[in-house]
Amino acid sequence: MSIKQNNIIYSVSNINKNARKLLENQIGQIWLTAEVSNFSQPSSGHWYLTLKDDRSQIRAAMFRNQNLKLQFRPQNGSQILVKAILTIYEPRGDYQLIIEYMKPSGEGLLQQKFEQLKQTLMLEGLFEIIHKKHLPTPTNSIGIITSPTGAAIQDILKILQRRDPSLPIIIYPTQVQGDNAANQISHMIEIANLRKECDVIIIGRGGGTLEDLWAFNEEIVARAIFNSKIPIISAVGHETDVTISDYVADIRAPTPSAAAELVSRDQSEMIRQLKSSKQHIEIAMDYYLSNKQRIFAFFYHRLKQQHPELNLIKQKNKLNLLKQKLIQIIIKLLQLIILNFKKNEYNLLQNNLQTKIQKHQQNLISTKYHIQNLIITFLNDYNKRFISIYSKLETVSPLLTISRGFSISQTLDGTILKKIKQVKLGMTLLTRLSDGWVESKIFRIKNKI
Repeated sequence: MSIKQNNIIYSVSNINKNARKLLENQIGQIWLTAEVSNFSQPSSGHWYLTLKDDRSQIRAAMFRNQNLKLQFRPQNGSQILVKAILTIYEPRGDYQLIIEYMKPSGEGLLQQKFEQLKQTLMLEGLFEIIHKKHLPTPTNSIGIITSPTGAAIQDILKILQRRDPSLPIIIYPTQVQGDNAANQISHMIEIANLRKECDVIIIGRGGGTLEDLWAFNEEIVARAIFNSKIPIISAVGHETDVTISDYVADIRAPTPSAAAELVSRDQSEMIRQLKSSKQHIEIAMDYYLSNKQRIFAFFYHRLKQQHPELNLIKQKNKLNLLKQKLIQIIIKLLQLIILNFKKNEYNLLQNNLQTKIQKHQQNLISTKYHIQNLIITFLNDYNKRFISIYSKLETVSPLLTISRGFSISQTLDGTILKKIKQVKLGMTLLTRLSDGWVESKIFRIKNKI
């Protein structure tokens, strides 16, 4: 292997500077797992340590502004995972790492895998809001994918029993921790979608370490959630725990109990709403019935006012008034005649003239005869008028027509039938006869030929 010759003369500073740029540009930021040794923290607050494995070691530093963010302090002999920049400390030419982030090694590797999968799925668009499905309103049945013996299922059932005991629940039992848990969880999501027994699914478990919750950070579970046609609520661990399933799910609940609260209906609130609706319906019905009763009373009164029998009574009353007036006129006329007769009689008696008396007697007899004829004529005329009026009334009376064998038919709403276009097949009719009413139904309509 040939080595490229370079005739440029370098200084030590130039060599270290170029080496630093080469390392930082070519390798840059890396993740590294190693054992801690030679750990120290001077008064500056910076951490200085050596990272090693069974064959090699490298010096490292973590400045104070970065190590203050950590929740733990590394110990000699402990395994850690670091995110660092590979560089050279130019004044001494020391090859070293500048640490930006540090975690215990086991959990740190999982966190690295978590971040890598999160970044991959985010770039594919699995976390975008446009893919989130809305929860059904109201929820008619709930599917729960979790361990049948865990604390999460007990918390969920307790909340549902308190808020909405009538809500159907389908439990899809699965492991939530261990090597086979992710496959079982994704399989149960597929089964729930095939069976279509529920309209919303809760997946989750109680709290634990990152390793305990890892099944919900597996790619197979994330893609099963994304491909589900049924809305899914992710309720994994405690409020501070965040998993990949939380990002992919349609809704994230901070705890399993919160998920149950989210999908269940508050029974007491439903009862209050039902009572309120019942009250509104009762008020509306009272108003409706009152309005219909007022309309019925109006048409009933109107029907009575326009009934033929009522018109006949009015005509009879008018005839009686005319008869009374006629009798009063005749009585007054007779009284006047009698008064004149007595006056004349008195005058005759005063004169005592036989001739005049005889003459007046003859006049009186003649007048009396004339008056009698006049009264008879007058009574006959009024009697003829009375008979004529009474005959006219009898002629137009529906009751007279009915008594001769005719009848009057009307609909149930009181409309008098005059033409066949007023009726339809199956309609019920009322027919007035001379001695009562007949109710009938139309089976055939025949036009006049």
